[in-house]
Amino acid sequence: MQIYFLGTGTSQGIPVIVSSHSVCLSTDIRDMRLRVSVWVQTEQNSIVIDCGPDFRQQMLRSKCPKIDALLFTHEHADHTAGLDDIRPFFFKQGAIPIYAHQRVLNNLERRFDYIFQTENKYPGAPSIVENEVKNNQPFAVNNEKIIPINAFHGDLQVFGYRIQDFVYLTDVKSVDDLEIEKIKGCKILVVNCLREEPHATHFNLEEVLHFISLVQPKSTYLTHISHLFGFHEEIQQKLPENVFVAYDNLEIKIE
Repeated sequence: MQIYFLGTGTSQGIPVIVSSHSVCLSTDIRDMRLRVSVWVQTEQNSIVIDCGPDFRQQMLRSKCPKIDALLFTHEHADHTAGLDDIRPFFFKQGAIPIYAHQRVLNNLERRFDYIFQTENKYPGAPSIVENEVKNNQPFAVNNEKIIPINAFHGDLQVFGYRIQDFVYLTDVKSVDDLEIEKIKGCKILVVNCLREEPHATHFNLEEVLHFISLVQPKSTYLTHISHLFGFHEEIQQKLPENVFVAYDNLEIKIE
């Protein structure tokens, strides 16, 4: 399995528009973060999790050749606003299977009605195949099992996903004990860590380190990073062994 970090930034990305914050002015490429997303390649599948406003740029620079499944964590714009840019994949391979909570599917249908439309459809619009994700109900993509992880982004329900020994969680503030059991034993955990200061809807550094201690993955990569967290190099120096700051275009393999 190979993991490609398409984006590791927050909803505004880094640099933030019109910001003069020192991190936004950094020349370290690891401090330049597109909106959060990841591409997972297994023997069976090419899976993208979330499709934000930087999706086109991410697909071009990663050279992703196909999408067997597009998984959504939740409906916020930084995770969904790039849905129209699945068009080239649709032209190449047909309707794209998407997977999300029913609430998220309903939200996308309101915002991208022309994609979900089945009659008198504009010929240039892409088509999708809807798949509802339900808690405690694993599903399969080309016979590969995917386990949804139920979590909360403040009061908003979000889904993380386990694919083999890889777990991806973003925009998480709390995870119930039963869901933590689904994560334990993974080799690679990717999880959001916004900054050091507390936040109402995201893990901060103290919270994420406690969460990691409960899950005990072999390695953890932090994502959904705010410019307020600091420079990549400085953040890494604060982290314990086997916890790493992810950055855009980072590739890791799970044997």
